[in-house]
Amino acid sequence: MGAGGRMSVPTTQRKSEFDTLKRVPYSKPPFTLSQLKKAIPPHCFKRSVVRSFSYVVYDLVIASLLYYVATSYIHLLPHPLSFVAWPIYWALQGCILTGVWVIAHECGHHSFSDYQWLDDTVGLILHSCLLVPYFSWKYSHRRHHSNTGSLERDEVFVPKQKSSIRWYFKYLNNPPGRLLGLTITLTLGWPLYLAFNVSGRPYDRFACHFDPYGPIYSDRERLQIYISDAGILAVCYGLFCLAAAKGFAWVFCVYGGPVLVVNAFLVLITYLQHTHPSLPHYNSSEWDWFRGALATVDRDYGVLNKIFHNITDTHVAHHLFSTMPHYHAMEATKAIKPVLGEYYQFDGTPFYKAMWREAKECIYVEPDEGDQNSGIYWYRNKI
Repeated sequence: MGAGGRMSVPTTQRKSEFDTLKRVPYSKPPFTLSQLKKAIPPHCFKRSVVRSFSYVVYDLVIASLLYYVATSYIHLLPHPLSFVAWPIYWALQGCILTGVWVIAHECGHHSFSDYQWLDDTVGLILHSCLLVPYFSWKYSHRRHHSNTGSLERDEVFVPKQKSSIRWYFKYLNNPPGRLLGLTITLTLGWPLYLAFNVSGRPYDRFACHFDPYGPIYSDRERLQIYISDAGILAVCYGLFCLAAAKGFAWVFCVYGGPVLVVNAFLVLITYLQHTHPSLPHYNSSEWDWFRGALATVDRDYGVLNKIFHNITDTHVAHHLFSTMPHYHAMEATKAIKPVLGEYYQFDGTPFYKAMWREAKECIYVEPDEGDQNSGIYWYRNKI
């Protein structure tokens, strides 16, 4: 699914759970980044404006059709059925708009086109329409890519060490507590991260993605943070005018519900790409960019892989070559897997099962017993 066509990964023998949870190597890889790049066909690094825009147009056409159907026909249904039809619309539209979010994410990585101004213009428009501060997130996300796997400098879903676990967490380490935690994470996690840096890297003072003078940003980035804020304010004003004309309920049903689904998916996707029992994390004595970039996992979301433009099942390649267009990432992943060998991690567990398992198994990180000074940390679940 998707404009321009996408190649699919051949069906492979599904790993056993033991193999899936087996730790990936953490020693210095026997290959280099340049060797991985040489394994990838050169055309995979070429960006096409026409092809990139074809995905934008495709997604927006589907989103427009869903909007038309919802606003034209749901109100004609018998009253009880509308309570079922609207959530179905939210789910479908939310999935399509998550694909739009992914394309804006591509713009932030300069993988949409060869023109930085075009990438930033498209990314600013698309992300602002989804209430994402484009430049603010672009810069913090870039630092995440520069520091993946680092306990001190990574930007998002930085795992806690056991000494940092709050006293009350032991009372939440049970099915009801995990359900509550996942619910809060999927519904409020994204706005809490943007506004209060929840789950993000600790700073020496208050950090907020909307604050141009916050510690996340450098002096040369501050003007663009103002531009991001202006984009969000413009969209909020437009939503206010719509609510005044058509009512808050209409705006929530048509726009708010799908955006909540988008927020839930982008948090879930990011969480599952970097949270896995097999993946190491490193302190400053062991971390280097290459091993950190390899400390991520590709996941299988079924048909949603295509709808999400394969950000889900090509994340390893994305961290290694973030300026590569998403429509070449599947081919690149196939090319580098033989070189990566055991350093490549793929988990085909259905994402809803993986979400529950990781919430249970990945509570904090610690070095192995007897290896306290190694600088290599693994997830634990015993409190």
